[in-house]
Amino acid sequence: MSDLPLRVLIVDDEAPARSRLRDLLGDIAAVQPNVVAGMAANGVEALRLVEAGGVDVVLADIRMPVMDGVELARELGRLPQAPVVVFTTAYDQYAVQAFELAATDYLVKPVRAERLAAALSKVRGQRPLQAELATTAASGERRHFGVSERGRILLLPVEDVRYLKAELKYVTAKTVEREFVLDESLVQIEQEFCDRFLRIHRNCLVARTAIQGVERVGDTDGEAHWEVLLAGLPERLPVSRRQWPAVRQALGL
Repeated sequence: MSDLPLRVLIVDDEAPARSRLRDLLGDIAAVQPNVVAGMAANGVEALRLVEAGGVDVVLADIRMPVMDGVELARELGRLPQAPVVVFTTAYDQYAVQAFELAATDYLVKPVRAERLAAALSKVRGQRPLQAELATTAASGERRHFGVSERGRILLLPVEDVRYLKAELKYVTAKTVEREFVLDESLVQIEQEFCDRFLRIHRNCLVARTAIQGVERVGDTDGEAHWEVLLAGLPERLPVSRRQWPAVRQALGL
């Protein structure tokens, strides 16, 4: 980034905190040129503003409703040209260390002008560490999958997904309503959500909470296999012979 004004998006669920950051940015504009590109009360609103473009830096609170700051950072890290994330937090020094890998910097509330100026100085010339933002688990597993559709980012709640199937280079996530295409690998999802999804086939993961049961089905050649029955869906998903022992154990059969 050059010496041009940094375009800063302020994300905090408390209006006074947003106003204070806006005022501080005005106070340090002479030493760290910046303009406020917008303000948002949660991560979902922030993503919509980032989609519109024109954001270099996101000042994000950590604890917010709907979508918190860490999850916002993960979703931003998936963008081709992600803005830099700087966390603002009321946590003490020890707790905030857990978030350092997920952002370029962090500011402890109440934010001081000189500390904010130092953070913006660090931002200049620095590219966001997208891989770290996408994989950090500082606050536990994420609650949404990021879905790119027609130039937009949709947020798919993980708890809505009944199963995931690997198809060619993509993974299809199936909900009761529709399918979504994820730009993630099935292996990555399995590792991240091992307690939530159960592998039943080399190309399929099923939400454990969606499993209603299993049924033994005979093939035309006389051989039989097992199929998983899912809540809210008519599909029956076949269990591979290789995965059947693990599936049986997981279901307590």
